[in-house]
Amino acid sequence: MLVRIVKMSFEPSKIEEFLANFENVKEKIRNFEGCNFLELYRDQNNTNIFFTYSYWDAESDLDTYRHSDLFKSVWANTKPMFNAKPEAWSVDKLTSLS
Repeated sequence: MLVRIVKMSFEPSKIEEFLANFENVKEKIRNFEGCNFLELYRDQNNTNIFFTYSYWDAESDLDTYRHSDLFKSVWANTKPMFNAKPEAWSVDKLTSLS
């Protein structure tokens, strides 16, 4: 399993637009083949910074998503709203407690 963490910083005037778009596409992303989990976080202090956190069966599934029409559409809509370059990490989960 691959865990993908993406940090995004938005123009404050674009936050509501981003949240509305995420609301419209979140189920499509979550139901994309190979995606098993999706969450959106917002920084408590810098409220224009958001993180997505997703679980993928394999790197190949994430790559398939990143080359899909769905991703291209989401990215084309989201990218103009950024006020800083997004950052992304693909990590392996080592420990999980619940």
